[in-house]
Amino acid sequence: MSFALFLSSGNLIADRRFDFGRDLQSRGDLSAAADLMMQAVELEPGFASAWFSLGELREQLGEREEAINAYRRARDADPTDRHGAKLRLMRLGAEDLSKMPAGYVAALFDQYAPKFDKSLVDDLNYRGPQVLLQAVLAARHATRLPARFRRAVDLGCGTGLAAQEFASVVDEFIGIDLSPGMIARAREAGLYARLDVADMLDGLCAEDDASADLVMAADAFVYVPDLAPIIVEAVRVLQPRGLLAFTVEAHSGEGIILGRSLRYAHNADYLRAALEGAGLVVGAITPVSTRMEAGHAVPGLVVTASKP
Repeated sequence: MSFALFLSSGNLIADRRFDFGRDLQSRGDLSAAADLMMQAVELEPGFASAWFSLGELREQLGEREEAINAYRRARDADPTDRHGAKLRLMRLGAEDLSKMPAGYVAALFDQYAPKFDKSLVDDLNYRGPQVLLQAVLAARHATRLPARFRRAVDLGCGTGLAAQEFASVVDEFIGIDLSPGMIARAREAGLYARLDVADMLDGLCAEDDASADLVMAADAFVYVPDLAPIIVEAVRVLQPRGLLAFTVEAHSGEGIILGRSLRYAHNADYLRAALEGAGLVVGAITPVSTRMEAGHAVPGLVVTASKP
């Protein structure tokens, strides 16, 4: 998903410079567009959207240090970092890999909430919930779990696509998502006993010990670098013989990377170590793709692990 956020400077002239610059950028005149963005930030030094766009332009022009400076100015101008300047800095190697800005994630999904399902399913051939359900059913059969799950915690629940897919095998859903817009859409589905606007880890921390027999995340962990803290909390929330199931994007290198898509990709060895380190029994870590981008299948993994 592309993400174009505009935060007005409050200065009509600066905003017009920004608009003209974006128009030139769309036409491929990057140098002239950068000049107009510079004019915009000279008029309004706290203009976060212009600084961020200037960073993009400098990056496209191959001017790395100038891009880094512009992204830093964008982040300073908007402490919640709704544009995600921190992610661009990480991708450029100017900062260490770390958690995504909560403001960016919330703004991203609030923007897409009204058209999220169509954008994913129709445009990207998204099938994360279907892939996850197949893996859960296979794990249930292999470990002889009951036919239905009494209570599932749906991490990064979005609009409720996973709950719709799992409705035939789960009695009660708890949904957790950072985006109020997504939570509003999920509420319309009428499948959740409770919906919380919260970071996935914070939301899990608020759940009672041994209160669920399924914790699941369909393509939500692509927005989290280090999954170990969430996995540890999932173990606490799960009942004995409870199941953790999730999908991630994958890569063939080591550990965790931030891809050009600005989503994190995880290595299978990292996942196995995190699961086993938390005391879970790994069921399967299976290569799969849950979406298409630019006509190509995005490499991924579907993972199941159970609590002894």
